[in-house]
Amino acid sequence: MSDDRFPAEPTPAPAPRPDARSDDRGELRALAAPRRLAVDEPVFTAEGLPGAFRLQLFTAPGARPVAVATQIAGEEGMGLMNGVERYAGAVWERYCPGQDVPPVWVERQLWPEGAPQDPSFRRVTFAGADGYRPKGPRWRVITHEELQALVGTEVAAGRGDGYVPCPVAPEPRLVFEEFAVARLSRPEPFREPGCMPAGVRWWRRWTRQVLPDRGARTCCWYHGGDWHKVSAMALDVLRRARTQRVEADDMEKFAVAHAAAAGATGWDTRALATLFSIADAIQPDSETGYINGQHRSQALLEAGVRRTVVLRHVYEP
Repeated sequence: MSDDRFPAEPTPAPAPRPDARSDDRGELRALAAPRRLAVDEPVFTAEGLPGAFRLQLFTAPGARPVAVATQIAGEEGMGLMNGVERYAGAVWERYCPGQDVPPVWVERQLWPEGAPQDPSFRRVTFAGADGYRPKGPRWRVITHEELQALVGTEVAAGRGDGYVPCPVAPEPRLVFEEFAVARLSRPEPFREPGCMPAGVRWWRRWTRQVLPDRGARTCCWYHGGDWHKVSAMALDVLRRARTQRVEADDMEKFAVAHAAAAGATGWDTRALATLFSIADAIQPDSETGYINGQHRSQALLEAGVRRTVVLRHVYEP
């Protein structure tokens, strides 16, 4: 499929162009049409799909369909951002197989109240596609009002009453623990091929242990700060939390409060919060390598960080 059918997203830059938001609004106006809600599926899933979400699909004759995916952070399976290519492709193949391009894709990850993550709707544009698999996603915030203007009708912002959590196995005990970065499995990060080539070879990770890199780059968020500083903060938070017997579910708030008291930057605070987020922490796995956290693991290895904090699921006998 030719990539020129997909609107190209500008490469992220250190300072966005002053008219970038105007360009977004102009494109949204061009896509706007009075659509109707054709599908409201509380638990959309498909064979081989690594998770589920609520799907609202809005259609109109002659207009490009708009798909709105909503998911609660921590639902069983892959989150919306990590699985966007597969999720959008599955909706495209099932409900819009005659379309040359995927539906306009909008997603919203619902976070626990008080969490530092942004719960905004985000419009995802793709650089191209291989069959029914979009590729090259880029995210931009879209307000609820802009989304409703795009589809021409009301859009539900929540997970919906039809959502019933799948039966789960007995809950493991969640444990944050100190971990030697050099012992992390070889990451296979995706979507950042320019600045994150797959994996970090053994000689490179050991060289970085001797000659660490503390520099920040503008290529992506993962390279945007000093992981040495953040990991040192994380180890301090871990020690303090153990002294105060902080539960795993409360660690993210505890870490953010620690960062605020220390006068940490916004990037440092967000990076620290991800290390202590139940839904977003680095989670090594003995069988698959990672449950979560490959991009941050790659950045940590490239920087030569020696020790950081990971999340373990401990199953009691």
